[in-house]
Amino acid sequence: MSLLIQNGRVVDPVSGTVSILDLYVENGRVLQLERDIRAEADQVIDATGMVVCPGLVDMHVHLRDPGLTYKEDIFTGTAAAARGGVTAVACMANTKPTVDTPEQIQYIREKASQACGVHVYPIGAVSVGLQGGELTDADALKKAGAIALSDDGCNVDNANLMRDALIHAKRLELPVLCHCEDTSMVANRAVNEGSVSRQLWMEGRPAIAEEIMVMRDAMLAEETGAHVHICHISTAKAVDIVRRMKKRGVALTCETCPQYFTLTEDEVLTQGSMARVNPPLRTAKDIKGIIAGLKDGTIDAIATDHAPHSAEEKARPLAKAPSGMIGLETSLAITLTELYHTGRMKLPDLIRRMTYNPASILRLPTKGRLSLGSDADITIFDPEEEWTIDPEQFVSKARNTPFAGRKVKGRVKYTIVGGNIIYQDEI
Repeated sequence: MSLLIQNGRVVDPVSGTVSILDLYVENGRVLQLERDIRAEADQVIDATGMVVCPGLVDMHVHLRDPGLTYKEDIFTGTAAAARGGVTAVACMANTKPTVDTPEQIQYIREKASQACGVHVYPIGAVSVGLQGGELTDADALKKAGAIALSDDGCNVDNANLMRDALIHAKRLELPVLCHCEDTSMVANRAVNEGSVSRQLWMEGRPAIAEEIMVMRDAMLAEETGAHVHICHISTAKAVDIVRRMKKRGVALTCETCPQYFTLTEDEVLTQGSMARVNPPLRTAKDIKGIIAGLKDGTIDAIATDHAPHSAEEKARPLAKAPSGMIGLETSLAITLTELYHTGRMKLPDLIRRMTYNPASILRLPTKGRLSLGSDADITIFDPEEEWTIDPEQFVSKARNTPFAGRKVKGRVKYTIVGGNIIYQDEI
């Protein structure tokens, strides 16, 4: 199978360049990358006016499979990823049962091999059952195919357990992805502690609950030499902590999500439980800090924290509804709209945070690149096309997004994995 992509604006996130080039793909690899390629191909795509970049890598998704497949499953989750230009996802361990054994890792890998072609990389739990009491067998999880460890959805409150986990992870060369919120300070509270929580007469989740744990885990990374990755960073002060610790040479990376540089806590007043996420939506000052962290490279990656829930669950009152929003089908468009079209970030820098950087953090050397000999995992999008987010058009099982009805600019036209087109926009 051969594919020729012509006249696209090719973004190289490694060199930071944008060039009008053709790509010739054969047997799943990029064989030519230059102007005016004359080779014959089984399929030709005219990418004039479009951006051609490495397939997006989303390092933080919840596929809800096994056990919670009424919310999402590997088949629908990967289809949603493809529609959003995502060619590789790393799925979290908070399923039912928890992904804390080699058997669960193997289940995910086998089911993913039958899906649409999007690469699925399982993340194993840090602690058995996400209970924070006993470490999983990290050696066995890695041998089965786990690419990282995380108790995401839960903070590892026990500092000694986390330290032991990092010592093991360092030996195995596995990053540990940390959900940083002190459990004793947030309980099951629904919103940020601040003006909105006071208006609603609700206890809030204070920013310091995140910042304390970011500092703790950064200090443990420094002490153990292990690679700690902070998930879904949401406060300006947490970004400052990461910035300072990185300058000290600590093996520390972090991600944020579109909601944290787009929406404030005020969204809860109009959208209720649809705007409930963990960590919660914060303040305009925090958004400013998140954007600054993205611009200066403190924040390494943009992920979705794609967290599907059923309509019935999200219809519950704010205090009783589950936290989380979906994002695989909208993340690129929202990011382009908020960061690129506003002039806040250059296109190669933005693409780097959605491709090369997350692949590097997860130690996936063949992903997130677009160069001679690289895997032909490619996303093609029209950066100028405007559209309105309509959850009823999603291929995900879930509809829980606070971005419904929002006009965005930038639409995925083709998603290609191994040289095969797995999604094509028909609109």
